[in-house]
Amino acid sequence: MQEPEYTTETKSKETTIPDINNQTGSITKLQPPVQSQEQWMKYGQQISGFLGTLPDYLGNFFNQYKQPIVSLGLVITTIVAVKVLLAVLDSLNDIPLVAPTFELIGIGYSAWFVYRYLLKASTRQELTGEITTLKSQVIGKDTSES
Repeated sequence: MQEPEYTTETKSKETTIPDINNQTGSITKLQPPVQSQEQWMKYGQQISGFLGTLPDYLGNFFNQYKQPIVSLGLVITTIVAVKVLLAVLDSLNDIPLVAPTFELIGIGYSAWFVYRYLLKASTRQELTGEITTLKSQVIGKDTSES
């Protein structure tokens, strides 16, 4: 049994592509349509106008929201600083004998503080005076008046 022969003619790619170059050795340049150049010019003008007003817009925005921006920046900076500090302390704890040494230093300082300020009534009054002075320096007003 013979298979039927199918003779289909396919169009070659050469016939579907328009003939741009009429002469051998010459290159024809295709020009983009004029409308797209006008659109690009329009987009360019819009972008340049936006970039021209951007410094004024950002300056007004910063002046209007200065306090929240500074507060947000301080909060973010504090969070980053705490994370870095915790990472440094965690890496220090991995070093042998450093963690017990820090614990001994902390216990020693606590014992000195109790001996220096908390055992006698006169030294407790001195500590209260120092705390009051520090509080008035931080707050900015005299707290002994109230």
